Amino acid sequence: MRPAPRVLRRAVAGVTVALLATAVGCAPQQDEKAAAKPSGSGADACAPGKLATETSGKLTIATDQPAYEPWFKDDKPANGQGFESAVAYAVAERLGYDKAAVVWQSVPFNKAFAPGEKTFDFDINQVSISDERKQAVDFSSGYYDVRQAVIALKGGKAAKATSLADLKGLKLGAQVGTTSLDYIDDLVKPTTAAAVYAKNDQAKSALKNGQVDAIVVDLPTAFYITGAEITDGTIVGQFENQGGTPEQFGLVLDKGSALTTCVSDAVDALRADGTLAKIEQQWLSDAVDAPVLK
Repeated sequence: MRPAPRVLRRAVAGVTVALLATAVGCAPQQDEKAAAKPSGSGADACAPGKLATETSGKLTIATDQPAYEPWFKDDKPANGQGFESAVAYAVAERLGYDKAAVVWQSVPFNKAFAPGEKTFDFDINQVSISDERKQAVDFSSGYYDVRQAVIALKGGKAAKATSLADLKGLKLGAQVGTTSLDYIDDLVKPTTAAAVYAKNDQAKSALKNGQVDAIVVDLPTAFYITGAEITDGTIVGQFENQGGTPEQFGLVLDKGSALTTCVSDAVDALRADGTLAKIEQQWLSDAVDAPVLK
């Protein structure tokens, strides 16, 4: 069962305020934070550096470990290098937190958007926004439009695929809980069940060892893998967006978080002033178009 959200705890605290008045000086830190959280949005709620964060005066940002390139650099989220690290610090700055006030936390990919109270202010880890995930967590505005792509070994039977039909008879693999896996199951619908891996590293090893014919990852990751990790790999193609709208990565927040509006406003401002485009150009410039598989 999902732990009671902080907003409910605040409601209970309000009912018993008279009993707690004499003990407020000894109130636990978590309760102080919950009581301080603004109930609305606007300038006051999003005052720079004054948000009711997990740790007062700090902004706690989570991502998975290892932190893959090109989203991060050298598996060090705190160095500001790589697309998502740069985006995280740009959002932090818009919220009024300099680099010294940012605290990084390691959270597994699937746990980031699973039901339950979060220990971070927001998570950034190539998490695609979906209605299903919104039932358990909040998302910011999208910070990156993404497509999924197929990687195979050069000379392998999957490398010659030019359509979805060509993929149906192949053994495909992807990381658990990802939209990459959803595209295999829901779009390709292969005759052989997809191989599911806990980490992309395991999927890459399976491809190199011939255990699968191809794997599915997001397009920028596909360009990095084939350019730096599996040099005899090739991008077979990319999938079209489903449902008529682009797939987007969003920052993940606790369900009902008072920070959601502020964080979305920050992302929107970074898109509007061209910052997101500049960061994308710097870190994802190699992710040129790949053939579309239909």
